[in-house]
Amino acid sequence: MKPMDLSHSVVLITGGARGIGLATAQAFATAGATVYTGDLDTTLPPGAPDASPQPRGSAIAGSISGPWPLDVTSHDSFARIVDNVIADTGRIDILVNNAGVMPLGHFLEEPDELSRTTLDVNLWGLIHGLRLVLPHMIAQGNGHVVNLASMAGKIPFPGMAVYNASKYAAVGLTAAVRRELRGTGVTVSAVLPSAVRTSLSSGVRLGGLLPTVDAADVAAAILRTCHTRQAEVAVPRWLAAWKVLDGLTPSSLMTLGRRLAGDDRGLTADATARAAYTDRVATFTHSREA
Repeated sequence: MKPMDLSHSVVLITGGARGIGLATAQAFATAGATVYTGDLDTTLPPGAPDASPQPRGSAIAGSISGPWPLDVTSHDSFARIVDNVIADTGRIDILVNNAGVMPLGHFLEEPDELSRTTLDVNLWGLIHGLRLVLPHMIAQGNGHVVNLASMAGKIPFPGMAVYNASKYAAVGLTAAVRRELRGTGVTVSAVLPSAVRTSLSSGVRLGGLLPTVDAADVAAAILRTCHTRQAEVAVPRWLAAWKVLDGLTPSSLMTLGRRLAGDDRGLTADATARAAYTDRVATFTHSREA
Protein backbone atom coordinates (compact mmCIF):
# COMPACT_ATOMS: atom_id res chain seq x y z
CA MET A 1 0.00 0.00 0.00
CA LYS A 2 1.29 3.42 -0.90
CA PRO A 3 1.70 6.00 1.89
CA MET A 4 -1.06 8.55 2.42
CA ASP A 5 -0.22 12.06 1.25
CA LEU A 6 -1.00 13.95 4.43
CA SER A 7 -0.64 17.37 2.85
CA HIS A 8 -3.62 16.63 0.60
CA SER A 9 -5.68 14.53 3.04
CA VAL A 10 -8.98 15.25 4.77
CA VAL A 11 -8.88 13.89 8.32
CA LEU A 12 -11.71 13.34 10.81
CA ILE A 13 -10.73 12.75 14.45
CA THR A 14 -13.11 11.73 17.25
CA GLY A 15 -12.46 12.83 20.81
CA GLY A 16 -10.51 15.76 19.42
CA ALA A 17 -11.07 18.32 22.18
CA ARG A 18 -8.19 17.25 24.41
CA GLY A 19 -5.46 14.70 25.06
CA ILE A 20 -4.46 12.32 22.29
CA GLY A 21 -7.17 13.62 19.94
CA LEU A 22 -6.03 17.22 20.19
CA ALA A 23 -2.35 16.29 19.86
CA THR A 24 -3.18 14.20 16.78
CA ALA A 25 -5.18 17.01 15.20
CA GLN A 26 -2.27 19.40 15.72
CA ALA A 27 0.18 16.89 14.22
CA PHE A 28 -1.96 16.36 11.12
CA ALA A 29 -2.46 20.11 10.69
CA THR A 30 1.31 20.65 10.95
CA ALA A 31 1.71 18.07 8.16
CA GLY A 32 -0.66 20.13 5.99
CA ALA A 33 -3.83 18.07 6.28
CA THR A 34 -7.35 19.47 6.39
CA VAL A 35 -8.52 18.43 9.86
CA TYR A 36 -12.00 18.15 11.36
CA THR A 37 -12.50 17.13 14.98
CA GLY A 38 -15.56 16.02 16.91
CA ASP A 39 -16.09 15.59 20.62
CA LEU A 40 -18.86 15.14 23.16
CA ASP A 41 -17.41 17.88 25.38
CA THR A 42 -16.97 20.85 23.14
CA THR A 43 -16.85 24.59 22.90
CA LEU A 44 -18.08 25.45 19.45
CA PRO A 45 -15.98 27.69 17.21
CA PRO A 46 -16.86 31.42 17.42
CA GLY A 47 -20.07 32.21 15.55
CA ALA A 48 -21.22 28.60 15.22
CA PRO A 49 -24.88 28.17 16.26
CA ASP A 50 -25.36 25.76 19.17
CA ALA A 51 -28.14 23.84 17.43
CA SER A 52 -26.39 23.37 14.11
CA PRO A 53 -23.37 21.07 14.40
CA GLN A 54 -22.37 21.40 10.77
CA PRO A 55 -18.65 21.79 9.97
CA ARG A 56 -19.20 23.56 6.67
CA GLY A 57 -16.62 25.71 4.92
CA SER A 58 -14.52 26.13 8.02
CA ALA A 59 -11.44 23.94 7.51
CA ILE A 60 -8.54 24.59 5.17
CA ALA A 61 -5.30 22.70 4.60
CA GLY A 62 -3.03 22.95 7.61
CA SER A 63 -5.80 24.02 10.00
CA ILE A 64 -8.22 22.43 12.46
CA SER A 65 -12.00 22.83 12.33
CA GLY A 66 -13.74 21.98 15.56
CA PRO A 67 -14.26 20.36 17.91
CA TRP A 68 -17.79 19.88 16.58
CA PRO A 69 -20.47 18.12 18.65
CA LEU A 70 -20.15 14.35 18.32
CA ASP A 71 -21.48 11.48 20.41
CA VAL A 72 -19.75 8.41 18.98
CA THR A 73 -22.28 6.12 20.69
CA SER A 74 -25.01 7.59 18.49
CA HIS A 75 -25.16 6.44 14.87
CA ASP A 76 -27.11 9.58 13.92
CA SER A 77 -24.65 11.94 15.62
CA PHE A 78 -21.71 10.24 13.91
CA ALA A 79 -23.54 10.25 10.57
CA ARG A 80 -24.16 14.01 10.79
CA ILE A 81 -20.51 14.93 11.14
CA VAL A 82 -19.44 12.44 8.44
CA ASP A 83 -22.08 13.72 6.01
CA ASN A 84 -21.16 17.33 6.63
CA VAL A 85 -17.41 16.81 6.25
CA ILE A 86 -18.03 15.00 2.95
CA ALA A 87 -20.42 17.75 1.84
CA ASP A 88 -17.73 20.29 2.70
CA THR A 89 -14.71 18.59 1.14
CA GLY A 90 -16.04 15.74 -1.01
CA ARG A 91 -14.22 13.03 0.92
CA ILE A 92 -12.66 11.69 4.11
CA ASP A 93 -9.21 10.20 3.55
CA ILE A 94 -8.28 9.38 7.15
CA LEU A 95 -10.50 8.60 10.12
CA VAL A 96 -9.00 8.48 13.60
CA ASN A 97 -11.36 6.68 15.99
CA ASN A 98 -9.83 8.12 19.13
CA ALA A 99 -12.74 8.80 21.53
CA GLY A 100 -12.66 6.60 24.60
CA VAL A 101 -13.41 6.38 28.31
CA MET A 102 -11.57 4.51 31.08
CA PRO A 103 -13.43 3.99 34.37
CA LEU A 104 -11.35 2.41 37.13
CA GLY A 105 -12.24 0.28 40.13
CA HIS A 106 -13.29 -3.17 41.22
CA PHE A 107 -15.25 -5.09 38.57
CA LEU A 108 -18.00 -6.18 40.95
CA GLU A 109 -18.53 -2.61 42.16
CA GLU A 110 -18.84 -1.00 38.71
CA PRO A 111 -22.46 -0.05 37.86
CA ASP A 112 -23.94 -1.71 34.78
CA GLU A 113 -24.68 1.65 33.17
CA LEU A 114 -21.02 2.69 33.47
CA SER A 115 -19.93 -0.61 31.90
CA ARG A 116 -22.40 -0.01 29.05
CA THR A 117 -20.96 3.46 28.48
CA THR A 118 -17.45 2.00 28.31
CA LEU A 119 -18.44 -0.61 25.73
CA ASP A 120 -20.59 1.82 23.73
CA VAL A 121 -17.87 4.48 23.50
CA ASN A 122 -14.83 2.24 23.13
CA LEU A 123 -16.34 -0.40 20.84
CA TRP A 124 -19.56 0.87 19.27
CA GLY A 125 -17.86 4.20 18.62
CA LEU A 126 -15.40 2.35 16.38
CA ILE A 127 -18.14 0.31 14.71
CA HIS A 128 -20.18 3.41 13.89
CA GLY A 129 -17.16 5.20 12.46
CA LEU A 130 -16.05 2.24 10.35
CA ARG A 131 -19.51 1.55 8.91
CA LEU A 132 -20.14 5.20 8.08
CA VAL A 133 -16.76 6.11 6.59
CA LEU A 134 -15.47 2.93 4.94
CA PRO A 135 -18.02 2.90 2.09
CA HIS A 136 -16.81 6.36 1.00
CA MET A 137 -13.17 5.30 1.20
CA ILE A 138 -13.82 2.10 -0.76
CA ALA A 139 -15.65 4.10 -3.44
CA GLN A 140 -12.65 6.40 -3.86
CA GLY A 141 -10.24 3.45 -3.81
CA ASN A 142 -8.05 4.79 -1.02
CA GLY A 143 -8.23 5.60 2.66
CA HIS A 144 -6.97 4.75 6.12
CA VAL A 145 -8.63 4.31 9.52
CA VAL A 146 -6.78 4.32 12.82
CA ASN A 147 -8.52 2.75 15.81
CA LEU A 148 -7.11 3.84 19.16
CA ALA A 149 -6.85 0.64 21.14
CA SER A 150 -4.46 0.18 24.06
CA MET A 151 -1.95 -2.26 25.46
CA ALA A 152 -4.91 -3.03 27.70
CA GLY A 153 -6.16 -4.81 24.58
CA LYS A 154 -3.29 -7.28 25.03
CA ILE A 155 -2.56 -7.22 28.77
CA PRO A 156 -5.27 -7.68 31.44
CA PHE A 157 -5.12 -5.11 34.25
CA PRO A 158 -6.97 -5.44 37.57
CA GLY A 159 -9.20 -2.44 38.15
CA MET A 160 -10.18 -1.94 34.52
CA ALA A 161 -11.82 -5.21 33.51
CA VAL A 162 -14.55 -3.78 31.25
CA TYR A 163 -12.08 -1.30 29.74
CA ASN A 164 -9.82 -4.30 29.05
CA ALA A 165 -12.74 -6.08 27.38
CA SER A 166 -13.49 -3.08 25.17
CA LYS A 167 -9.86 -2.77 24.06
CA TYR A 168 -9.45 -6.50 23.41
CA ALA A 169 -12.56 -6.14 21.23
CA ALA A 170 -11.09 -3.10 19.48
CA VAL A 171 -7.95 -5.05 18.56
CA GLY A 172 -9.98 -7.97 17.20
CA LEU A 173 -12.39 -5.74 15.31
CA THR A 174 -9.51 -3.88 13.67
CA ALA A 175 -7.74 -7.06 12.58
CA ALA A 176 -10.88 -8.67 11.13
CA VAL A 177 -12.07 -5.58 9.24
CA ARG A 178 -8.56 -5.04 7.90
CA ARG A 179 -8.64 -8.51 6.31
CA GLU A 180 -12.08 -7.87 4.80
CA LEU A 181 -10.71 -4.74 3.12
CA ARG A 182 -7.86 -6.47 1.28
CA GLY A 183 -7.66 -5.31 -2.31
CA THR A 184 -9.82 -2.19 -1.79
CA GLY A 185 -6.98 0.30 -1.30
CA VAL A 186 -8.30 0.97 2.22
CA THR A 187 -6.52 -0.05 5.42
CA VAL A 188 -7.27 -0.14 9.14
CA SER A 189 -4.60 0.05 11.84
CA ALA A 190 -4.72 -0.33 15.62
CA VAL A 191 -2.50 1.88 17.76
CA LEU A 192 -1.85 0.45 21.22
CA PRO A 193 -0.37 2.91 23.72
CA SER A 194 0.82 2.08 27.19
CA ALA A 195 -0.23 4.47 29.97
CA VAL A 196 -0.61 7.98 28.53
CA ARG A 197 -0.27 11.24 30.45
CA THR A 198 -3.82 12.52 29.82
CA SER A 199 -6.95 12.97 31.91
CA LEU A 200 -7.80 9.27 31.42
CA SER A 201 -4.88 8.37 33.68
CA SER A 202 -5.41 11.17 36.20
CA GLY A 203 -4.99 9.94 39.76
CA VAL A 204 -3.10 6.83 38.64
CA ARG A 205 0.48 6.37 39.80
CA LEU A 206 2.61 6.46 36.66
CA GLY A 207 6.23 5.55 36.03
CA GLY A 208 8.31 2.76 37.46
CA LEU A 209 8.47 -0.41 35.39
CA LEU A 210 5.22 0.43 33.60
CA PRO A 211 6.12 2.62 30.58
CA THR A 212 4.38 5.97 30.29
CA VAL A 213 4.13 8.08 27.13
CA ASP A 214 2.86 11.52 26.17
CA ALA A 215 -0.07 12.29 23.88
CA ALA A 216 2.39 13.59 21.28
CA ASP A 217 4.08 10.17 21.19
CA VAL A 218 0.77 8.51 20.37
CA ALA A 219 -0.01 11.16 17.75
CA ALA A 220 3.32 10.47 16.08
CA ALA A 221 2.49 6.76 15.95
CA ILE A 222 -0.91 7.49 14.42
CA LEU A 223 0.67 9.57 11.66
CA ARG A 224 3.28 6.89 11.12
CA THR A 225 0.59 4.32 10.30
CA CYS A 226 -0.60 6.59 7.50
CA HIS A 227 2.78 6.07 5.85
CA THR A 228 3.40 2.42 6.72
CA ARG A 229 -0.22 1.13 6.76
CA GLN A 230 1.02 -1.22 9.51
CA ALA A 231 -1.64 -3.42 11.12
CA GLU A 232 -0.66 -2.77 14.76
CA VAL A 233 1.65 -0.26 16.40
CA ALA A 234 2.58 -0.32 20.07
CA VAL A 235 3.61 2.87 21.87
CA PRO A 236 6.41 2.62 22.91
CA ARG A 237 7.38 0.31 20.07
CA TRP A 238 9.25 -2.23 22.19
CA LEU A 239 5.96 -3.25 23.82
CA ALA A 240 5.13 -5.04 20.57
CA ALA A 241 7.32 -7.85 21.91
CA TRP A 242 4.79 -8.49 24.69
CA LYS A 243 2.96 -11.24 22.78
CA VAL A 244 6.20 -13.17 22.22
CA LEU A 245 7.34 -12.59 25.80
CA ASP A 246 4.00 -13.70 27.22
CA GLY A 247 4.08 -16.87 25.14
CA LEU A 248 7.62 -17.86 26.11
CA THR A 249 7.71 -16.90 29.79
CA PRO A 250 6.27 -19.18 32.51
CA SER A 251 3.00 -17.78 33.84
CA SER A 252 4.29 -17.64 37.43
CA LEU A 253 7.21 -15.47 36.33
CA MET A 254 4.95 -13.21 34.26
CA THR A 255 2.64 -12.81 37.25
CA LEU A 256 5.56 -11.78 39.42
CA GLY A 257 6.79 -9.33 36.78
CA ARG A 258 3.35 -7.78 36.42
CA ARG A 259 3.10 -7.41 40.19
CA LEU A 260 6.49 -5.70 40.35
CA ALA A 261 5.42 -3.38 37.52
CA GLY A 262 2.34 -2.40 39.53
CA ASP A 263 -0.32 -3.71 37.17
CA ASP A 264 -3.02 -3.19 39.84
CA ARG A 265 -2.78 0.60 39.76
CA GLY A 266 -6.35 0.80 38.52
CA LEU A 267 -7.43 -0.37 41.97
CA THR A 268 -5.39 2.22 43.85
CA ALA A 269 -6.06 5.42 41.90
CA ASP A 270 -6.36 8.69 43.84
CA ALA A 271 -10.10 9.41 43.73
CA THR A 272 -9.62 13.10 44.52
CA ALA A 273 -7.09 13.65 41.74
CA ARG A 274 -9.33 11.70 39.39
CA ALA A 275 -12.59 13.41 40.37
CA ALA A 276 -12.90 15.81 37.42
CA TYR A 277 -12.51 12.98 34.90
CA THR A 278 -14.82 10.64 36.81
CA ASP A 279 -17.49 13.33 37.05
CA ARG A 280 -17.29 14.00 33.31
CA VAL A 281 -17.85 10.32 32.47
CA ALA A 282 -20.61 10.04 35.08
CA THR A 283 -22.44 13.05 33.65
CA PHE A 284 -22.44 11.50 30.19
CA THR A 285 -23.54 8.14 31.57
CA HIS A 286 -26.45 9.65 33.47
CA SER A 287 -27.55 11.66 30.45
CA ARG A 288 -27.80 8.44 28.44
CA GLU A 289 -29.84 6.72 31.14
CA ALA A 290 -32.26 9.66 31.54
